[in-house]
Amino acid sequence: MHPEAFHVGSWAIHWYGILVATGFLVGLWTASRRGIREGLSPDRVLDLGPLLIIGAMVGARLLHIVTYWRELYAPAPWTELFALRTGFVFYGGLIGASLTGAFYLRWKQQPIWRFADALAPSIALGSAFGRLGCLMTGCCYGRVCSVPWAIHFPSEHETQGFPVHPTQIYDSLLNFALYAGTAWLYRRKKFDGQIFALFFIGYAIIRATVETFRGDYKPANLIGPFTPAQAMGIAILVVGVILYAVLRRAGQRPPSAP
Repeated sequence: MHPEAFHVGSWAIHWYGILVATGFLVGLWTASRRGIREGLSPDRVLDLGPLLIIGAMVGARLLHIVTYWRELYAPAPWTELFALRTGFVFYGGLIGASLTGAFYLRWKQQPIWRFADALAPSIALGSAFGRLGCLMTGCCYGRVCSVPWAIHFPSEHETQGFPVHPTQIYDSLLNFALYAGTAWLYRRKKFDGQIFALFFIGYAIIRATVETFRGDYKPANLIGPFTPAQAMGIAILVVGVILYAVLRRAGQRPPSAP
């Protein structure tokens, strides 16, 4: 656990920011190269970058506020609302970026689902880098365990130095695998929107699985028996399945009679 990478004068540069930025840049670059297969302009994909970043940050921040309002924000709302140290939520970022991208592409009259397919594997890639940032920061940690690959945070960490599941590494490795799988399927896709829908399904399953090993949630944060991410994952999974079915049917319409 080493939150600070280095200092520029008195300004600390954090590993989390470095790794999240790396994920965004690598993700956009791979998406721009991937889209060439379907005639998508790399410049157009890269133009989306700043908008997607803004949409992701706003969405991630808003969902964090909603999720942790009673615990973090209600006691001192005007102090904590703009204290960016309190965090972000990936699902909020995914929703925010998706909506921002969709509005922009519709405005520019671009093929939304083709762009979504090109970007989908890169979302998993960006998430993989981001989770390594969580590891360096010490957030999103796992439950106490006795497995041989358990990790130990410093004694002053919330885990008090006990061995815990390396949930950040689980999440990162599974997201690298999701990236590889969706990138492979992209070259074999049957209809527009297929890869984006499969990403939704795959990520929801991955996140729900990793969440069972998390140890940083308090009872007040749970939604019934589920963590907030598991509850949101159920909705994302349903959306992914519906998208896949609807877009598959639309992509397999018989040709019009001459």
